[in-house]
Amino acid sequence: MATTITTPTDVLEHSAHAASAHHHREPFITKYIFSQDHKMIAKQFLVTSIFWAFVALIMSIIFRLQLAWPGQGFVITEMLMGKWGPDGVLDPNAYLSLVTMHGTIMVFFVLTAGLTGTYANLLIPLQLGVRDMVNPFMNMLSYWFFFASSVVMFISLFVESGPAAAGWTIYPPLSALPEAIPGSGLGMTLWLVSMALFIISSLLGGLNYVATVINCRTKGMKMTRMPLTIWCFMTAAILGILSFPVLFAAALLLIFDRSFGTAFFLSDIYINGMALEHTGGSPVLFQHLFWFLGHPEVYIVLLPALGIASEIISTMSRKPIFGYRAMVASMFAIAGLSFIVWGHHMFVTGMDPFLGSVFTFTTLLIAIPSAIKAFNYITTLWKGNIVLSPGMLFAIGIVSLFISGGLTGIILGDSALDITVHHTYFVTAHFHLVMGIATLFGIIAGVYHWFPKLYGRMMNNQLGYVHFWITMVCAYAVFWPMHYLGLAGVPRRYYSNTAFPMFDNLQDLNVIITVAAIIGGLAQLIFLYNFIYSIFWGPKAPQNPWRGTTLEWTAPVEHIHGNWPGEIPEVHRWPYDYSIEGEKEDFIPQNVPLREHELKEAAKHH
Repeated sequence: MATTITTPTDVLEHSAHAASAHHHREPFITKYIFSQDHKMIAKQFLVTSIFWAFVALIMSIIFRLQLAWPGQGFVITEMLMGKWGPDGVLDPNAYLSLVTMHGTIMVFFVLTAGLTGTYANLLIPLQLGVRDMVNPFMNMLSYWFFFASSVVMFISLFVESGPAAAGWTIYPPLSALPEAIPGSGLGMTLWLVSMALFIISSLLGGLNYVATVINCRTKGMKMTRMPLTIWCFMTAAILGILSFPVLFAAALLLIFDRSFGTAFFLSDIYINGMALEHTGGSPVLFQHLFWFLGHPEVYIVLLPALGIASEIISTMSRKPIFGYRAMVASMFAIAGLSFIVWGHHMFVTGMDPFLGSVFTFTTLLIAIPSAIKAFNYITTLWKGNIVLSPGMLFAIGIVSLFISGGLTGIILGDSALDITVHHTYFVTAHFHLVMGIATLFGIIAGVYHWFPKLYGRMMNNQLGYVHFWITMVCAYAVFWPMHYLGLAGVPRRYYSNTAFPMFDNLQDLNVIITVAAIIGGLAQLIFLYNFIYSIFWGPKAPQNPWRGTTLEWTAPVEHIHGNWPGEIPEVHRWPYDYSIEGEKEDFIPQNVPLREHELKEAAKHH
């Protein structure tokens, strides 16, 4: 007999009952590979992004060795780079390729897919009380487009002319002329194909996240009762839906310039004394298109990390989050402003000073909602009954990096100051602290906190503490000295500074940075060991190990495709009822009905 399915909720209920009925008979390929279960898809995103994080880490150590000891041979360089590292010395063309691929992998494959792909998939259905995403098949496709994108990008590392080498921002003409440098050839084409696949993945995922949040909340889950994590995932998904198509258009126009004789981004260029046949375009147009995605992208990766920090800090401080509505409002303010600040990446393009002043104003304005978030985190921690789990340490680390990295953004947001330091290590230091490391801390904090929900086991806390302290110290030891290099005028993206005697006395700083990077890189092996060991042999997790209030901790430890075996829990309260006076326990889960005195209090307010 046919089943009539009319609403998204009906679809989810129907698929949940069907899945749970066949739970034990599900074949390996549909359970673990082509899975439509949001929890399994979250694990797939996480494991793939961990692989990419280590690839990017190895790349960074290889080019850091060159910067610290220019021209010296290293066994690791010769072993990993082959013909691009003759006698262990990194080839200058390969240096630019490594910097390009490191940036691309970290920004898109680790910080975007690793964070949102993992935690939006895991938490949106569980925290909203939903059986699965509104469209599980589209959700599965979003991972497999990401996987296809990863395969193409990985293949590009092994092409004869080398991978893309135009910087992670792939500015023309290096990216628009296949004959410009070795890294402008096939490697660049594969980069563009990979990014097109990645954007499709992001859009499929983002549409699913937003539709699920709007349409499929459990009974009683008003928007004002959603955890801040869900607000952050939804806001980031909306940003992605609005801005990623612009990068898709830019990539498409680049492919036209490279292969079909157009000149969207090619101006008057001479190659070997001969004028280029097709001219009339502008490379600055590409920058406008790229940064129209590029700046919202900062918040596409940062907002979910801040959402994770909100959740963990409140839970581990045993205190309600301070200023819930202000946090949501500041999130929307950041999202809106992020679309009108992209020009601060382009102050050095000869921008009209009046237009520069407009972008300076909007850039400095975004500091206000950012500061609201920082103050609210500090106020939540203030006088809290703090439990310093590894997840909590990394969450506090996010706040520290967000503040210290964000302060240097005030300098870069001012057009007059930015022109002086734009092409130096000052910019590298700023965006690594505020976007790169802070977001990476978000991924790691999430792993430590929700590992019991992902794998049903607990990670080793002692190893977590060692991992945190080495990583935190090394993160600052790597990126804090870079501010001084930048203020001294040391240019970024240069293979070597030996041609500039004025920088000789700064070489020791480069050595310190590289040593810290190597130690910090090795510390990630502690995390990797802890992660893999705990999946198989960690102690079994209790249902609610952190005594949290949100709905994911009401689901059984053992994974089933419908999340809850019986009725879905109903929500009666907001997600941050911690340390309520007169209560026996210091937390009240969202599915616990309001007490009589709470009902009277609520009636008074209405």
